[in-house]
Amino acid sequence: MSHAILDFLHQAIASPWLYVAIFAVALVDAFFPAVPSETAVITAGVFAAATGTPDIPLVIAVSAVGAFLGDHVSYLLGRSSIGRLRRRGRAQAVFDWADRALRERGGLVLVIARYIPGGRTATTITAGAVSYSLRRFAFFDAIAAISWGCYAVAIGYVGGAAFENDPIKGLLLGFAIAIAVTIVVEAVRYVRRRRRTRRDAARPADEPEQQPELATGVAAE
Repeated sequence: MSHAILDFLHQAIASPWLYVAIFAVALVDAFFPAVPSETAVITAGVFAAATGTPDIPLVIAVSAVGAFLGDHVSYLLGRSSIGRLRRRGRAQAVFDWADRALRERGGLVLVIARYIPGGRTATTITAGAVSYSLRRFAFFDAIAAISWGCYAVAIGYVGGAAFENDPIKGLLLGFAIAIAVTIVVEAVRYVRRRRRTRRDAARPADEPEQQPELATGVAAE
């Protein structure tokens, strides 16, 4: 059974249509998160290390371009009524977090959210819904897409190099690394959120909140 699966994967990986498939899933995953784009890119990285196919730079390029364009589709959805309707659903808390994060940390959150489950879609749609600058969105999203493509391929490549003669085990290792990174990111977010909550609770009720500073460093009135 494992040999049949391995043969099928090897044939699929060797096909030139692989690059089209990776581009497509990376694009669709931006606004339909059920599509496993990271899984596809990690798998390509595993087989690149184990068999020399596919071409690593090309995988990174097509996955990054697909993710970049997909995020812009998501951004445009956010500017439409579809984005507002989605914010009324069960993911309301995630969209509220994305809204606050964009206002507090700006474009940097577009890069960070790429590695948070559900964060990519919520942040890109919210960016459109709050009319975040398209030029700044494109700049930070390009950084996010390229870094994500390199990250996913690197994880797969590490797994494939560790189990050069057994790509299936390489896949399992690659997925385990990706899950571990996700857990670490979520743990850091949880600790920071707890610290912020305790700090806010310890603040005297009559203490005025610090006014946000503008880009010039002058407090907003």
